[in-house]
Amino acid sequence: MEPSISIRNLDLSFGAVSVLKDLNLDIGQGEFLVLLGSSGCGKSTLLNCIAGLLDITDGQIFIGGRNVTWEEPSKRGIGMVFQSYALYPQMTVEGNLTFGLKNAGVPKTEIAQRVARAAKILQIEPLLNRKPAALSGGQRQRVAIGRALVRDVDVFLFDEPLSNLDAKLRADLRVEIKQLHQTLDNTMIYVTHDQIEAMTLADRIAIMRGGLILQLGTPDEIYTRPANKYVAEFIGSPSMNFFDGHLDESGFTAKDINFTVDGYDFANGRKHGPAWFGIRPEHILTGAEAETRPVRLSGTADLVEPLGSDTLVRLRVGDRLIWVRMDGRSKPAIGDQIQIGFNPARASIFDKDSEERL
Repeated sequence: MEPSISIRNLDLSFGAVSVLKDLNLDIGQGEFLVLLGSSGCGKSTLLNCIAGLLDITDGQIFIGGRNVTWEEPSKRGIGMVFQSYALYPQMTVEGNLTFGLKNAGVPKTEIAQRVARAAKILQIEPLLNRKPAALSGGQRQRVAIGRALVRDVDVFLFDEPLSNLDAKLRADLRVEIKQLHQTLDNTMIYVTHDQIEAMTLADRIAIMRGGLILQLGTPDEIYTRPANKYVAEFIGSPSMNFFDGHLDESGFTAKDINFTVDGYDFANGRKHGPAWFGIRPEHILTGAEAETRPVRLSGTADLVEPLGSDTLVRLRVGDRLIWVRMDGRSKPAIGDQIQIGFNPARASIFDKDSEERL
């Protein structure tokens, strides 16, 4: 099947500053792709290039098999939802939904049908006669999504649409956006710096840094087999614990802590030398369960964060701080000695210099 969107060798520079660097990306028909990264990584810039809001320096963009590299945004067959609601304050909700369609010369009967359909899907039918000032933040964002929805396009672009909302509204609207995608089955590209949004919404995630895509994969692939140390640190809260050590035929030995992990396969030319050993907080066990694991350590509770379902504990092990995710019923106190253990099969090993996964 031909990709819904194809990006070929895309470069974008502002003067001497290179912002996006030789990006190649195919997004499947009906796929929900999330562009994830910290501020300044280039994710919103890439979205704006796809939308036609920025002129690229080099490369090509195809939507539905058509080269749209230099086409106007209105001709690209996209609907865009911004971080800012950008609603017309003097118009009602219905007026905001119909404004673009009227300007495009869409017949009145079709406008009415599109608005009725979008209002039903987004559950904003009772709000059509209100003005934006009389709406909550979540309702305004629904209207902003509806304005894109009435365009009846194949591709929707979301630029951090939930970042202005409180935590409860974010969670509620996140569910609604996922259900919207399941209902419409349109191609959606979603920009966020929130890893929870990325992991729960995406079919695939593209993690960006410095204008490059560091890893492209399913949420499970990104979580279980991060391509490099940056991805491993970025995904997960708290992030992965790292031990600085050395890899050789006898396994992995961490400095100062002195444990060895056997079973690393050197038969395929894998690298010896300095390396990072990473294990996630949720893969570390405590108490009696720790005693059955190949790697066992002891640490002192340094910080305790009760979260209800979980309890996060920061342990001081030697000269390092290690995060452990414990059952919410656990009530450790500062200063407690806690035995921990883990299976190295759940871990990741990264080269010390390149930080790439080994």
